[in-house]
Amino acid sequence: MRRKGGPADGRWHSQGARFPGPMATGRFLREHWQKRPLLVRGAFPAFVDPLSAREVLDLACSPDAESRVVRRAGRHWDVRHGPFSRAELARRPGRNWTVLVQDTNHFSDRAAALLARFAFVPHARVDDLMVSYAVPGGTVGPHVDSYDVFLIQGMGRRRWQVSRQSDLAFVPGLDLRILARFEPEEEWVLEPGDMLYLPPGVAHHGVAETQCLTWSVGFRAPSDAELGAGFLDYLGERMDLAGRYADPGLRQSRSPGRIPPALVAHVARTLDRIRWGRGDALEFAGRFLSEPKAHVYFTPPARRLPRARFEAAAARRGLVLDRRARLLYARGSFFLNGEAVAARGACAAWLRRLADSRTLASMAGAPSSFVDLAHVWHARGLLHLGEEKQA
Repeated sequence: MRRKGGPADGRWHSQGARFPGPMATGRFLREHWQKRPLLVRGAFPAFVDPLSAREVLDLACSPDAESRVVRRAGRHWDVRHGPFSRAELARRPGRNWTVLVQDTNHFSDRAAALLARFAFVPHARVDDLMVSYAVPGGTVGPHVDSYDVFLIQGMGRRRWQVSRQSDLAFVPGLDLRILARFEPEEEWVLEPGDMLYLPPGVAHHGVAETQCLTWSVGFRAPSDAELGAGFLDYLGERMDLAGRYADPGLRQSRSPGRIPPALVAHVARTLDRIRWGRGDALEFAGRFLSEPKAHVYFTPPARRLPRARFEAAAARRGLVLDRRARLLYARGSFFLNGEAVAARGACAAWLRRLADSRTLASMAGAPSSFVDLAHVWHARGLLHLGEEKQA
């Protein structure tokens, strides 16, 4: 889905991104990041919504997008998950409901370009660019997020209240994590181009004063429990523990419900044989952090270009990572969409450039190893030529 006036080929550069507004990026990171909220009036002068309200509602009707409708009726809340029909959305009342659509950066070059404005934070921390379309009174209720978020006001106005309260108990029995008690400490009305930053753990409540669009740049922060469980799964897939428990000298049991001490000891010895090091932690981190969300898929081109034609076209037109692709690197290791990528020397240098900026103006002069890799990724729909339409 592409709007008139947007980038023709999705070429946005994330390198050199700075904090939106007059504050220096370093000062913001020192004084506010993960510390305290910040309101920036006019952070995006003459802001134009990446998608119109109509296009947002169209996305909510698409099976490819994750969407929800939240409606408030007094103390009662109703949450429904998409995709929705256009007739269903058209029948909604004129007040007190909101449509939320995740990952708009997967569907729009303009949305991806807005997300790239926040590349002063590492790509590994990026979750998505969500949009909220709301009619007057629309809200998802007072709540707390476990991640950093920038709230950018598009068309219309939304009132935000925030609190550093320690009481974070939720209303029981709801499909939403709404705070049972909310005591606002500050409030502002945001207008187009205004931005509010909220660190994790700050209670907030936004209510639409008019029909409006609000763009939410969220940064993932996996819990230690998620990392631990994921790492154990990673080790489980790669373990090769030879052997099996055996008890050839077994004697008649007088207490059959008791686990034999020898079996417990064998379990302990087996677990002691499990080893991992920093290399395992690095590979797991790269795979875990670059893994796309479960609903993401990639569409190969209708016709695969021969390598020579691909190289010639890329030299002229450049390359663009698919909007859904996640390419990360650390300590000479590269990871694309949950898979390790082998690269050395000049190929690694080109991969770092692509991972940082997500686009290359030209592939002229690239080593053959990088061309080979890019050719394979293009055939899988992970990488596109400049001006090539993305699904």
